Amino acid sequence: MRFPNRRSRASVSSARWSSSVSISLMQRCTCGVTGRVSTFTWLSGARASLELAWIGWYEGPAFRNAVWSRSTLLLVRRLLLALVLTFAGLNQAWANPMLLVDRATLQVLYAEEAGQPWHPASLTKLMTAYVTFEELAKGTVTLDTPVTISRNAYNQAPSKSGLKIDSTVSLKDALYILVVKSANDIAVAIAETVGGSESDFVAKMNETAGRMGLTATNFVNPHGLHDPRQVSSARDMAIIALYIEQSFPQYMPMFRTGVVNLGKARHESNNGLLEGFAGTTGMKTGYVCASGLNIVATVNRNGRQLLAVVLGGSSGRERNERAAELFLNALGGRLQPTGQSVLSLANAVGAAPVDMRPLICGKDAKEYVAAQEAAFPMGLKDQPSYLTEELAVVEYTAIDLGRIRTGIALPRPRPAHMPIFGTPAPVESAAIENVLRPGLTAGGLDIALPRPRPADL
Repeated sequence: MRFPNRRSRASVSSARWSSSVSISLMQRCTCGVTGRVSTFTWLSGARASLELAWIGWYEGPAFRNAVWSRSTLLLVRRLLLALVLTFAGLNQAWANPMLLVDRATLQVLYAEEAGQPWHPASLTKLMTAYVTFEELAKGTVTLDTPVTISRNAYNQAPSKSGLKIDSTVSLKDALYILVVKSANDIAVAIAETVGGSESDFVAKMNETAGRMGLTATNFVNPHGLHDPRQVSSARDMAIIALYIEQSFPQYMPMFRTGVVNLGKARHESNNGLLEGFAGTTGMKTGYVCASGLNIVATVNRNGRQLLAVVLGGSSGRERNERAAELFLNALGGRLQPTGQSVLSLANAVGAAPVDMRPLICGKDAKEYVAAQEAAFPMGLKDQPSYLTEELAVVEYTAIDLGRIRTGIALPRPRPAHMPIFGTPAPVESAAIENVLRPGLTAGGLDIALPRPRPADL
């Protein structure tokens, strides 16, 4: 034998590849729209079958009698991966959760694995913002309330604002930094300011999720840094976005802002639709290895009000292009109402969230991304794109107030170019009208369910 340890090395490599990718994706998921077996399960089975074929071929005489270089082995493995992804379908290399909703009627236009539990990453900050908006409406805090970077906030992992310990910004500025920069230190600082402590604020997030009927959602932190217990679904994230828009429309300018300037730093949003897809009004992106690249996006265009959720993208390009593709298919009439409200979509309660880490950040990430690019090349160099517009990006300037004593009002007047919001309405008038769709029950919720909006808005 030219390579006496060849079998053990390759067998271990193959076993690791199979266990780290295939097994992690073999999660039971019931699709809330079609009721069929999840594509995740099918793909896992297909991949496992190919793995067995690979191992059997490797152990066979044809392999033992030949000498294979490491590059050849990698090529074979890449071909196997591409084969599975090709079998997944013509439009998707991997059936990650996607959801498209008509915001005017709450009708689902497209849903794929919309109830599959998923790690939300920084989409978590949508709920962080919503809970803060509620406290603003109650008068617990104001937009001028100082938000100070504590040591706990400062010690959070990136993405971060760049503010130092004990630096202070207004709550209004903090919210802009939260939404646009997706700063984790700011998320904790807001939680500590609004909730009294990070843990108490997270309790408010989960209490609010319960009132909203988000049955797949559980929060452990206010920023979305990975915790295996932090989960949601495309359906639940869409409902949070609907609540924000319907209950607190005065804050929507935050979500369509593309740049926040803070000192010498220029923080840009990762939502490529803001500068490439006309009519985009927000909202939020998110990414950790376990989730892949997520987005919740809203568009007002040609008299339509649409909301898209895409979870688990292999890149920011894929995430943004797939959201734009959903919007264009709806605007072009190729996606029609399914007859189901987003509120009645079923979550796969009890199913385990899919862990994308092996594919996004593991040793097979390059192969996976290459396969995704081959299957969905939109937006790549020399390829067509759905993001064809060149739009001016809305900018906002936040001010680092340095170290100030709490309880002292912030200086006025503020810079003239900053958007000025009206006084938030009381909670009673800010709440959504409690109109339930047929067949739905409120379940004792204090938060009224989102209602269809007039089509001419």
